[in-house]
Amino acid sequence: MTIGYKVQGETFKGTGPFGPEIDFFPLCARMKCPMSATQTITHSPAEVLRLAPVQQAANGICFASTGQVSIANGDLERMVAAVPGPIAAALQKKAFYFVPLTVVENDEVTIADRYDVKLSDNAVCHRNLTLGDAQCVFISTRLMDDRFSVAFEFYINVGHAFVESIGFSQEFADLAWKQVLDKVKGETSLDAMELRKVATSNLPDAEKAKTEYFEAAFSDAIAVYMLSLFLDVDYYDLRERDYPLLAPAALGERLRKVAELFPAPPGFEFAVYYRRRA
Repeated sequence: MTIGYKVQGETFKGTGPFGPEIDFFPLCARMKCPMSATQTITHSPAEVLRLAPVQQAANGICFASTGQVSIANGDLERMVAAVPGPIAAALQKKAFYFVPLTVVENDEVTIADRYDVKLSDNAVCHRNLTLGDAQCVFISTRLMDDRFSVAFEFYINVGHAFVESIGFSQEFADLAWKQVLDKVKGETSLDAMELRKVATSNLPDAEKAKTEYFEAAFSDAIAVYMLSLFLDVDYYDLRERDYPLLAPAALGERLRKVAELFPAPPGFEFAVYYRRRA
């Protein structure tokens, strides 16, 4: 099966092994099917930990799914397997739970076993919780209507968690800052865009913003890179209305740098292909 990432004039291409949201992007804007006539059952996060059997992928990532999730088990396993080993190693104390809905009301978190339109108003894309000695990330799969959105939400969380634990790569920072000095248009997230503005200003906190900008841009690029290993993504699928997306060639440079730092796991490949002009 061939998978990849397409960008205006470029395709970042990979081959997977298993066959046929600060959030990076607001991936939960589209809602799923109408409520079923069957009454929705909700559980506390602690109950989900007891009920959902946890798997550990070959790269060490712990994950589980429960209820009527929107992604097949095979896709879920392949999605987790796309995380390179060095990135996965920084997530040893985390477990990812893929659930239908993570509902937050009055600071109380509950997990619904299916999509329910009445609960969806208070549902969130994800919620990080510490339960005992476990750090758990509950991802709402039924707020998103395709594999792209579910996978991106997962990879965004992975990217942020990795950077929070390890920090940013100086090699990547040097590349990103050169692009800034060259006045390359756009950025990879609203956070990166705002931090870039402050970092290039004369404000007192410009140096602090510069460090935070490198962290945001690095986690963004890691997320897009892992997504490109999992499935085909057109450059225009990454665009958002709130900010201009980083120019295609510049985004390609950042993804190549991430691929150098974190080579694709066994069974996955990364390459850049240019779309032929008519």
